[in-house]
Amino acid sequence: MSHDALPYDTHRLCELAGEIIVNVRELSARGWTPATSSNFSHRLDEHHAAITVSGRDKSRLREADIMVVDFDGHAVGSDHRPSAETLLHTQLYRRYPEIGCVLHTHSRAQTVASRLFAGASRVRLEGYELLKAFPGNTTHEAAIDLPVLANTQHMPTLAAQVDALLDGGPMWGYLIDGHGLYAWGRDMAEARRHLDAFDFLLDCELTLRTLQVRH
Repeated sequence: MSHDALPYDTHRLCELAGEIIVNVRELSARGWTPATSSNFSHRLDEHHAAITVSGRDKSRLREADIMVVDFDGHAVGSDHRPSAETLLHTQLYRRYPEIGCVLHTHSRAQTVASRLFAGASRVRLEGYELLKAFPGNTTHEAAIDLPVLANTQHMPTLAAQVDALLDGGPMWGYLIDGHGLYAWGRDMAEARRHLDAFDFLLDCELTLRTLQVRH
């Protein structure tokens, strides 16, 4: 398929690929994308998203490692295989026109917290100044629940569970048990802010529990 026949703006794709690569390499340098894990996407237009190709080393991403999918999760203009979790990205773009970026990582804090809080199906975050990182929160007296979903290899089932959560009101991320964190925002900068805030707060919760056990 020639560039002229592609149903999306190739120049915009190049811009987004560069933005994704820079940010993902930073996250990889933190150790948040071990063993080719994690996936990252950005809305391309009202019908397509740019997303990392499955199985690529996130510390060495190149422009060729960013592909295009439609909001049904199908590859567009490429023979590359999108991540099995692509539906978890595209369901957000389809449902919320204002969402522009979705980030999925596997830091140690995220993964450990997903196991520790799986039984409660949520992590309660309250009393932290950093809760102001999330829209609508203007004080440390705020409280938010970060959902924890049971893991499954059947993505339609997981996507349906996420949809049920989204029906409950605005949220900016969720954990998957034994897996990692999904966070999103209106653009890359906001998605990174939410991702960083969630990871910091999860690390604080884990540290508090360790100190409580020691005492």
